Amino acid sequence: MENVLHFVFGIFGNASALFLFLAPLITFKRIVMNKSTQQFSGIPYVMTLLNCLLSAWYGLPFVSPNNLLVSTINGTGAVIESVYVIVFLVFAPKKEKGKMLGLLSVVLAIFGTVVLVSLLVLHGNGRKLFCGVVTTIFSIVMYGSPLTIIRLVIKTKSVEFMPFFLSLFVFLCGTSWFVFGLLGKDPFVAIPNGFGCGLGAVQLILYAIYRKNKGEIKKPTGEESVEMDKIGNGKTEQQKQDEQV
Repeated sequence: MENVLHFVFGIFGNASALFLFLAPLITFKRIVMNKSTQQFSGIPYVMTLLNCLLSAWYGLPFVSPNNLLVSTINGTGAVIESVYVIVFLVFAPKKEKGKMLGLLSVVLAIFGTVVLVSLLVLHGNGRKLFCGVVTTIFSIVMYGSPLTIIRLVIKTKSVEFMPFFLSLFVFLCGTSWFVFGLLGKDPFVAIPNGFGCGLGAVQLILYAIYRKNKGEIKKPTGEESVEMDKIGNGKTEQQKQDEQV
């Protein structure tokens, strides 16, 4: 029965994570139509790509058994994020393009180093521990990005810049993988996603408190419109606004 629940929560986690990965499509549609990245930042997409690559590697059977579903969704996410990064590079101004290429080189170097060390130096539990720790660190960083929007919601007392369904799926995704990690007795899956589950719950609570104020508060200045991701989702505050249009 436990194995069945483990599989079910893995499937549910795949579905909710896929929604998060596809959420920026509206933003990129605008970029392609305008043939310009405008004020959007490509950094969150590159960082999410790194997280997907590390998580997909960690989920492979020879690194951590019984986590293949972690690999399937993060492998898919890596492909989707790669497309986002390529599109951004095509339409980004020269200076921004240079920064993106530099960051992308660092990301690929980090992933390549993790792969080589885990294959050539470490084996068994040592390999799982090394890959798990690295993956957990970057997963927590990715999940922690909504802290900026949480601060903005509290400051403005408005959920204008925090879409409900995005917050809902952050919560569902984090919860699914948290339970998946608990059932599989894998702290490297449970810990970062438990963190994501908690942050998703905070966003939903704030939405319930300030939902009536949506659109009533003056938009923040460019200084306040700080960059944030989703879970995962690698979007700036400006990008969140675009999705609500």
